[in-house]
Amino acid sequence: MSTDEQQIRDLVATWMRATKAGDIDTVLDLMTEDVIFLVVGRDPMVGRAAFASSARPKSGQAPQFDGTSDIQEVVVSGDVAWMWTRLRVVVTPPGGQPPFTRAGTTLSVLRKEGGRWRIARDANLLTTVAPPAG
Repeated sequence: MSTDEQQIRDLVATWMRATKAGDIDTVLDLMTEDVIFLVVGRDPMVGRAAFASSARPKSGQAPQFDGTSDIQEVVVSGDVAWMWTRLRVVVTPPGGQPPFTRAGTTLSVLRKEGGRWRIARDANLLTTVAPPAG
């Protein structure tokens, strides 16, 4: 495995840990200023500032996140790379609402800036997983 690929895998692991810990500042540092997030059924979220605004709770508590990311492929070409993953996220809303799970695939484009890999574009194809019957 190349050093670049390992750095990208480390970025994903850091993203997952920071998200679980509610550490928005660390997550923001893992993306480019001009990042674009594509999510099914929503307008694109453009820019780090837009992500920060949506991630910080407006009032009260923020939801809790936990999940797993299984990287399927990483391709590096110079200072640009892409990867696709299988992602599963459990969201626990504040206020005692029941948790729900979203799962699916993502396709991410990364850029190397100042010697560090950052997410520049991300297409998130997660859908809500139905709870088990019973």
